[in-house]
Amino acid sequence: MVKEGATTLPSPGTPAALPILKDFLSHRDGNPVDYSHVDDDLHMPEYLTGYHSLREKIHSRIESKDKFFSLEFFPPRTKGGAVNLLARFDRMREGDPLFCDITWHPAGNPGGDTETSSMTIAGAALNYSGLETMLHMTCCSMTKAEISRHLQRAKDIGLKNILALRGDLPSGKDSWELSEDGFNYATDLVKHIKKEFGDYFVTCVAGYPTGHPEATSYEDDLKHLKEKVDAGADFIITQLFFKAGTFIKFVNDCRAIGITCPIIPGLMPIQSYDSLRHIVKLSKLDVPEDIMNVVAPLKDNDEAIRNYGIHQMCTLIKELFAADMAPGIHFYTLNREVATTAILKQLGLWAASPRRPLPWKMAANHKRSGEDVRPIFWATRPKAYVYRTQHWDEFPNGRWGASESPAFGELKDYYLFYLKSKSSKEELLSMWGETLESEQDVWDVFHAYLTGALNKAGRKVTKVPWNDDELSSETSLLKDKLADFNKRGVLTINSQPRVDGASSEDPVVGWGMPGGYVYQKAYLEFFTSKENVDALLNVLPLFPRINYHILTKDGKADFSNCHQHRPMAVTWGVLGEIIQPTVVDPSSFKAWRDEAFGLWDEQWGNLYPAESQSRQIISQITSTYYLVNLVDNDYQKESCLWDALEAMFAWRKLKEEKQDEQKNEKDLCVCVQG
Repeated sequence: MVKEGATTLPSPGTPAALPILKDFLSHRDGNPVDYSHVDDDLHMPEYLTGYHSLREKIHSRIESKDKFFSLEFFPPRTKGGAVNLLARFDRMREGDPLFCDITWHPAGNPGGDTETSSMTIAGAALNYSGLETMLHMTCCSMTKAEISRHLQRAKDIGLKNILALRGDLPSGKDSWELSEDGFNYATDLVKHIKKEFGDYFVTCVAGYPTGHPEATSYEDDLKHLKEKVDAGADFIITQLFFKAGTFIKFVNDCRAIGITCPIIPGLMPIQSYDSLRHIVKLSKLDVPEDIMNVVAPLKDNDEAIRNYGIHQMCTLIKELFAADMAPGIHFYTLNREVATTAILKQLGLWAASPRRPLPWKMAANHKRSGEDVRPIFWATRPKAYVYRTQHWDEFPNGRWGASESPAFGELKDYYLFYLKSKSSKEELLSMWGETLESEQDVWDVFHAYLTGALNKAGRKVTKVPWNDDELSSETSLLKDKLADFNKRGVLTINSQPRVDGASSEDPVVGWGMPGGYVYQKAYLEFFTSKENVDALLNVLPLFPRINYHILTKDGKADFSNCHQHRPMAVTWGVLGEIIQPTVVDPSSFKAWRDEAFGLWDEQWGNLYPAESQSRQIISQITSTYYLVNLVDNDYQKESCLWDALEAMFAWRKLKEEKQDEQKNEKDLCVCVQG
């Protein structure tokens, strides 16, 4: 860490700064000063986040009487659908669901590697969307060996929750045929999971409030449910139903025969007449007459039916909660979000401002439970960071750790479906320019993104290659300053304001446990031209508070005043102990460099034809610009990063003026001699 010291330079944007810079220019040979002062005694205590199983989470909520919700999704049929579903995961995660589950579709290669397989979607929800995830698994038409292979694959991905089901009858068959090398009932699957994997998986089973349609009787089905629980099931999610009394009777009947595990009601909001008919047909349920009397006359008005479905579901859930029979609610979403979100908000179950345990979005994978430190560079691309560190055996804890060269995986395919932009090529072109005529056009895109102003095509720019989302509330605190410098060719891709002891409950910068305080050093990361970097390197010695690291795409130019391997905390919290979750680390900055530069060509340049002027402009930027990060170490004072950038521009201006003077003198000399 660089020793802090006050700068005596007046704001370089004022006339008073120009004489100092001019004097400095006259005594410099143009070579940047290399200096570093490292505090080797800095030490911070560790902070362990720990991991709690879904079983523990459910029981904790029951004990505290804190109602929860969970969500079911099914794998989409197309790659585009997979991208859209992950975007929905991200939006639904904001409401803080306890978990989500992904259905198992035997006809769609559910255990495969394709973007639309159940296994892949579940792994993406867990690792890249940060959702505690449960994978459905059916035992129909599969051998024991195949089931074991799928379970091992789920374990390798990091999944720890399985909904064990027998499954529907194979297509074209009217009756169930016993399997010689497989399982015939969900009970057999539960036993197999426990035998082969012990307590690794939390296992859920299905319950049927009106009895399974193939059961000989309601009472007989309850006995089979108890067999599943006795085999090792941890909790039950029910098939959908339409009346609170149905669930209340079911729970009482379960308790009467010794089923003591949690029972979560599964509910489906009525969203359209056709979807209601389809689900009822598949589940073989009868819709109560009073509901059909309302829905049937509205069958051609989906909006009216959806509004009724929201009202009916809110009424039903309130009855369940009033009877103290449901610890939470499981929603069959049909991959939709509007009705479910509306219900959750009306009931007060939607977390308007979910607590952030750490400043960055955590993966839900139990393997990453000890991870509480990340480099700041991936702040707007957390999915890419998780992807590039997915094979790490250990994650940083307390500080970056002993490793001087973290082994980041390659990221050559920027179009992996969980990293792909949620916008189409046409949408991106409308935001970033159908054609580019100069670098200024690129600068204007960054400016429009930060200000919310319309671009020259009259379109709002809601994303850039380094951030597929709109501006965060934290970035918005700096947007006026950022917008000004972006307009002048300082293309910022990451930033954070200084924070000096804000409440951990602050809605913008807060994170961690309530009652603590959080701190941040001002940080800027940007691309800019060689001319700007040359000027910046000459003025940075005037700002001893600033640490910097500057790289070109090929790494041949590498300027820094930081310790070569030691990370530096830029975010920390005093929350009973000192926690440092965000660092600037020279080694990982070099790994990030490849990704950051790659996004120019892969996400932006490839939108244009190979030989076009637009593609050439992006390629020129990629090959000639530098990637810069700046840290102002004095978080108690107003950031001097803006002054440093103004000084950079002032230096360039004075340098150019001096060069013009020298040229004029030379021309005058030639003229006199002539």
